[in-house]
Amino acid sequence: MFRFENPFYLYTLALLPVMALLHYLTNYRRARRLRAFGETQLLKPLMPDVSLWRRELKFWLLLSAFGMMIVCLARPQYGTKIDTRKRRGIEAIVALDVSNSMLATDVSPSRLDKAKLLISSLVDDMTDDKIGLIVYAGDAFTQLPITSDYVSAKMFLDNISPAMVNVQGTDIARAIELASHSFTQQEGVGRAIFVITDGEDNEGGAESAAAEAQKRGMKVYVLGIGTPEGSPIPIRGSNGYITDNAGNTVVSKLNEQMCRDISQAGGGAYIYVDNSSSAISALQKHVDKLAKADIESVLYSEFDEHFRDFAWAALVLLLIETLILSRRNRVLSRFSIFPSAKAALLMLFFLSPIASELIPFSSSKAFAQKKNDRYFIRHGNRQYRDSLYTKAQVNYQKAIEKDNSNAVAHYNLGNAQLMQGQPKEAMQSFETAARMQTEKLRAAQAYHNMGVILQSQKQFKEAIQCYQNALRRNPKDDETRYNLALCLHQLKNQSQDDQGGQDNQQGQDKQKQEQQKQEQQQQKQQQDQQQEQQQPEQPKMSKENAEQLLQAAQQEEKQTQDKVNKAQQRPQRRQLEKQW
Repeated sequence: MFRFENPFYLYTLALLPVMALLHYLTNYRRARRLRAFGETQLLKPLMPDVSLWRRELKFWLLLSAFGMMIVCLARPQYGTKIDTRKRRGIEAIVALDVSNSMLATDVSPSRLDKAKLLISSLVDDMTDDKIGLIVYAGDAFTQLPITSDYVSAKMFLDNISPAMVNVQGTDIARAIELASHSFTQQEGVGRAIFVITDGEDNEGGAESAAAEAQKRGMKVYVLGIGTPEGSPIPIRGSNGYITDNAGNTVVSKLNEQMCRDISQAGGGAYIYVDNSSSAISALQKHVDKLAKADIESVLYSEFDEHFRDFAWAALVLLLIETLILSRRNRVLSRFSIFPSAKAALLMLFFLSPIASELIPFSSSKAFAQKKNDRYFIRHGNRQYRDSLYTKAQVNYQKAIEKDNSNAVAHYNLGNAQLMQGQPKEAMQSFETAARMQTEKLRAAQAYHNMGVILQSQKQFKEAIQCYQNALRRNPKDDETRYNLALCLHQLKNQSQDDQGGQDNQQGQDKQKQEQQKQEQQQQKQQQDQQQEQQQPEQPKMSKENAEQLLQAAQQEEKQTQDKVNKAQQRPQRRQLEKQW
């Protein structure tokens, strides 16, 4: 694929035919003046050193060099290149407790919000590392597979709440086991599991899970959040607090001893999280101590610059024009430069694009790119790397105003909007970029980001379609393939939860119906007994008839009991005694 970075310079090529026309007009006027002196054949012996073909050749060499300079200023680009570099980093999995007890406010603004701020600071300090996110309560599942996409990590982090896990309680062992199977297969890289919890482990087995993770080369760090004095757990959407089965208000307390035992078994350390920022610096110190390994990562793909080819061609043409003499057969003239002033001027003009490349902030380049959409994109990229997302968004929007068909500007705008917590606007930008993008790799990135947004909003079917579109354009993207598998699993669990809820409701309805039926039968039997007492005594029933009636009653009672047991044995979600 071929393009020009600064195509507006190509309009200057219109000067070439004008210069050629002026050249021939000048030759015509010179010929007329010569004819005024006399016949051309008679004047030739008087001018033995004049060479018409040399003058013509020198002109066309200069004109060609001028054209090459214009093309050089337009910066031709063709072919793509993918820049890769080796980075030194670690792999970290954060297991975040999202049980109801994390809503306690003994740590401001709440335990869960404080944990989110802690993880966000950890992500901001990462440059060459990979991070994954697991949420757990009575069960655990992967919220974000291990990745170096920090934008997705922060976006997933914002949507975390206790409502994500239907089974309440706190199963730290399950979270550690899931985290230990979530790392990559690369060797020599430091791996750490950061467990953020308030220390209320309702299931047990966390120490053995941490010890097993340490044997596999992973260190387990526990970040205890809360206070030993504890705090009541507010009920979401109301002013009340969670109570136990006896009706007493539950006070959730930080179990520091258990946190220390888990971290010691996992070969890590225990970090106490309070209202200060000391936990962030302590966490960063432990991250810096982990072994770092070389990770080769693809940074970005862009068009390869080829303006230098045209610059060298212009230089060669200028040198040839300078060496060709305007007079013939003069020994001394071979060492003269003709015309020196013109050559110096053209060389200065030739060096101007190179100087603008060597000095990025030169006034000439700023003037040249003042109205260029790619100029705004480059400035936006610098601000994005400096975490100035609002300013970067402004520059991307200016680039779109200059050229609304620039897919790169729409894609970068979507990333800037994501970093500012604007998923709806980012979704629109990615959709526009995917629709306009002709390069498969860039289109795949846009569809991948759309899938991440939809997956975070639990729109799994739409997210699956986006991931499939991304894989059609880039089948080698392992992260997209992992996210697709995770999304399919989450969709399956969501369907099972809905079906399980319906089954439970149906089972409860059937139990109520059976109970009502039994009550009606009992009332009917009581009424029959009363009627028998009021009626005159009837002849006694035979023994055989009594046995038949007894067997029929027993059979009916057995069928009723089987129905009740069947309804009770339907698969139900695990319910823990402690729902916090």
